[in-house]
Amino acid sequence: MKKQNVVIGFLGTVLDAVQSRGDGRWRKWRPNIAMNQRDDFHIHRMELFIQEKFWGLAKQVRADIQQVSPETEVNFVPLELANPWDFSEVYTALHDWSSAYHFDLDNENYLTHITTGTHVAQICLFLLVESRQIPSVLLQTSPPKNQNKSMDTGDVGAIEIIDLDLARYDALAQRLAAVRDDAVLYLKSGISTQNPQFNQMIAEIEQVALNSPSPILLSGATGAGKSMLARRIYELKKARHWVSGSFVDVNCAVLRGDGAASALFGHKKGAFTGAADKRDGWLKTADQGVLFLDEIGELGLDEQAMLLKAIEEKRFYPVGSDSEVSSSFQLIAGTNRDLRHEVRAGRFREDLFARINIWHYRLPSLCERREDIEPNIVHQLALVSQELGRATRFNREAQAAYLDFALSEQALWRGNFRDLAASIMRLATLAPQGRISLELVQAEIERLKYLWQDVENPQKTHFRLPEKVNAAQWDEFDKMQLANVLAVCRQHKNLADAGRALFGVSRLAKAKPNDSDRLRKYLAKFGLTWQDIDV
Repeated sequence: MKKQNVVIGFLGTVLDAVQSRGDGRWRKWRPNIAMNQRDDFHIHRMELFIQEKFWGLAKQVRADIQQVSPETEVNFVPLELANPWDFSEVYTALHDWSSAYHFDLDNENYLTHITTGTHVAQICLFLLVESRQIPSVLLQTSPPKNQNKSMDTGDVGAIEIIDLDLARYDALAQRLAAVRDDAVLYLKSGISTQNPQFNQMIAEIEQVALNSPSPILLSGATGAGKSMLARRIYELKKARHWVSGSFVDVNCAVLRGDGAASALFGHKKGAFTGAADKRDGWLKTADQGVLFLDEIGELGLDEQAMLLKAIEEKRFYPVGSDSEVSSSFQLIAGTNRDLRHEVRAGRFREDLFARINIWHYRLPSLCERREDIEPNIVHQLALVSQELGRATRFNREAQAAYLDFALSEQALWRGNFRDLAASIMRLATLAPQGRISLELVQAEIERLKYLWQDVENPQKTHFRLPEKVNAAQWDEFDKMQLANVLAVCRQHKNLADAGRALFGVSRLAKAKPNDSDRLRKYLAKFGLTWQDIDV
């Protein structure tokens, strides 16, 4: 059995109105009547929202519909609105109606007509259809080009049906997916990273950046890319018109004493010795934009209290001022500390930590993303070539040698991407005719090894055994193996991450790998626990 069409919409108090008596009204295009005059579109029932004061017009419209389409049933739905331009009132009234209405989806097709009604009413109907609270498609009607002639010849205008189920529009769905993929790639600085955990994290950050104004906390070792990612988040938000102000990048580690509050919150003229002029401060400068407070754990407790108020109330007092100033900014905080430990030690306010910890992402170190080292080398080389004004490339042997070292356990990358960027800059600068040779690479490898060398024990670049280990009890082989294991552990924040790095190959052969347990048992052989490792 074919489903019957049910049209939902507003009585057109202007478009459906009768402006001439007698048969003259049929020369005027009236949307709710015209759609019933079509031979190719049959309507079983109409649900028209009306207000009591337009009851006379409503009866005339129903009579005219029954004249051209006697089989169409016309129901009037009373919808009294104190202000038809009040979005909240209109949406609430329509939502309440749709919640109570019995939609018979097995036997009826629903079409929501959005040509009549105020613009507010049309928007509210669109939202209810888009969210499937009204399970229908949209119906748009339009008049013929020349109403006076066309209506006489039977041209009653056009109708267009719009289905908001995007799953039916493969090309559009693919385009929307591509837009999101472009945004994710942008956050990764255009680098085709391979680490699955990192890629998953960036995909979530993209969603958060475009849908939440809440603070974002980025943690990770120095050089892990917190500042770069914060700026990319800002640029993505600005491109999508979520922010209109500036990106303000503040390193809290350089803020000390009375100057810290002044730099952040500003001061009035004469607030203290040396305050010759008024200063707005970084929070005010970031109004309508993004404020990135790197190394936020370095702030003093007084500044933390003031910052909490500014985040929650968007108002604060400049130093020495009795008048509040306002600033609406999104906060991105960066830290290389574990703020949970700082809270327990009394160095960081628990209430501020709770406020900025809504979205927390730990950026992995370069050693935790060794599969991403190669694409980052390519990226850094492109940046350096642009900066130097000449194309620079590796010779084949040089590229293989550098990559082998970069991926090996010898490459500690303690400074993370800063170390990598500096290394590529040195190679490119010294490369004759823009070709990086094997000799240059070998010299750079030695330079990096020296950079990461343990100053107190130059023979052991990363061998450091805890005091609990009785060195005399173990063979040199065992001590060297343990030292290397501990070196890897010190590059990771927890037992699970270190275990995955250490057993990355053998774990693939296990049905249920338990990296944490394997590492825990290995350490126990030497009388060690994870807490004994100086991470």
